[in-house]
Amino acid sequence: MYQDLGISREVHAYGETVLEGLKERFAGVDAVAEYNQLKVLKGMQDHQVSEACLLGTTGYGYNDLGRDTLEKVYASVFHTEDALVRPQITCGTHALALALMSNLRPGDELLSPVGKPYDTLEEVIGIRPSRGSLREYGVTYSQVDLLPDGSFDYEGIRRAIKERTRLVTIQRSKGYQTRPTLSVDRIGELISYIKGIKPDVICMVDNCYGEFVETREPGDVGADMVVGSLIKNPGGGLAPIGGYIAGRRECVENAAYRLTSPGLGKEVGASLGALKDFYQGFFLAPTVTAGALKGAVFAANIYEGLGFPVVPDGKQSRHDIIQAVTFGSPEGAVAFCQGIQAAAPVDSHVTPEPWDMPGYDAQVIMAAGAFVSGSSIELSADGPIKPPYAVYFQGGLTWQHAKFGILRSLQSLVDKGLLMSEDVTKAREKLEKSLS
Repeated sequence: MYQDLGISREVHAYGETVLEGLKERFAGVDAVAEYNQLKVLKGMQDHQVSEACLLGTTGYGYNDLGRDTLEKVYASVFHTEDALVRPQITCGTHALALALMSNLRPGDELLSPVGKPYDTLEEVIGIRPSRGSLREYGVTYSQVDLLPDGSFDYEGIRRAIKERTRLVTIQRSKGYQTRPTLSVDRIGELISYIKGIKPDVICMVDNCYGEFVETREPGDVGADMVVGSLIKNPGGGLAPIGGYIAGRRECVENAAYRLTSPGLGKEVGASLGALKDFYQGFFLAPTVTAGALKGAVFAANIYEGLGFPVVPDGKQSRHDIIQAVTFGSPEGAVAFCQGIQAAAPVDSHVTPEPWDMPGYDAQVIMAAGAFVSGSSIELSADGPIKPPYAVYFQGGLTWQHAKFGILRSLQSLVDKGLLMSEDVTKAREKLEKSLS
C-alpha cells in the first residue's frame, strides 16, 4: 500500500528503522493519553452530560443546556472557575483577541515575557498598524525576549513590569519561531515569578497546540486565562469551528460581554447544531492529540537523522504537537509542504504555493487537505517563506495518517532532487548501527 501511494522502498525502510527506536517513547505518549481520556470522561460524568445536551438552539440561545454544560465540562477539565466555549469564536486569533480586548482598558500595558507573539497577534496588539488594534484604544505593549538559551530573562521581566502592566500574555507554543515550546511546569514558574512582583496582574496563556500533550494544563499552575481554538487539539478533529477561554470567572465574564454585549454576556449565543461535534470532539481529543504527538516525534527523528535542524530534537520532551524543521532554502520548505498536501484525504490532487496571507508579513505556504477547513489538528504544515525557511508540521487525526504524511513529505524532497535516495539509505544504515 505504501508503494501504491508513492512511497519508495528506501523511504519506507528508513521510516520503519526510525520507528524501532521509538517504542518506549510512544508508550509514554499512550500513558498520557489514557490519563487525559479519563480526565475528560470524569468531567462529562460529573456534570451529567445527557442526550439533551447534544441538541442545539437557535435565535438568542437562552437556556441552552448543552452549551452551558459544555462550558462547565471545560472548566472542570482545565481546572478553572469558568469557561466560554462558543462557535461564535471563529479561530484561535479571535479567541486571543477577545481575551485581551475584554480584559484591558485604555492606559493599561500588555507584556509578553516570552518574546515576539505569533504573527497574527501583531495586528491585534498594534505592533503592525491595524484598524481596531489595542494600540488604537490606548493599550501599550512591552516585550522581553527569551535569553539565547531559551530561558526566561527574569531580570528583564522584573524591569518591564510597571504599575500600568495589567495583563501578561504567555505563548506556550513556538509559533513561527524555532524556540522551545514551554512546558506547563515552566509556565507555572513564570506565572509564580510574575505574581510575586505584581499579584493583581492577569496571566493569560495561549494554549494553542498544547492541550492534552501533558497531564496538566496551565490552569493547574495559576493561569488566570487559558485560551485556544477548537479546530486544534480540543476539538478532536470534529469541531467545525469555535474557540475557548477558560479561567477566572471575572476574566471569562469580561470576555463574554465583549463577545456578545454588555448586559447579555454568556446568556445568549445559540449553539446552532454544533454541540454534538463539540462534545464528541472533546471526548476524542486526548487520543487524537496522542496520534498527532507521535507524528511530531516521528518527524523529528526522520529529519534529524538526515541532518536537518529540528525543534524539538528527536529526544527532547514534548509540550505541544508542533514540529519545526529548518531547510535553509525556500525549495525545501515548499517541497515538504507539497508532500504533506499530497498525503491528504481531501484535495490531495492540488499543489500548495506560497501566497500573501492576511495577518502575516511574508508569503506563507500552507498544506492542509482537511475535512474542516484550516483545521490544524488534521495533518497539516505551514511556514513563512523567509529565512531560515523553517516549516511547522502538526496534526494527523490518526497516528497512521501522520506517519504516512511524514514519509510522503520526505518522498517529495527525494522526487524533487533535494535529497538523494542514497542519502536516505545511508541515514537508515547509520541508525541501524546505533540501534544494534
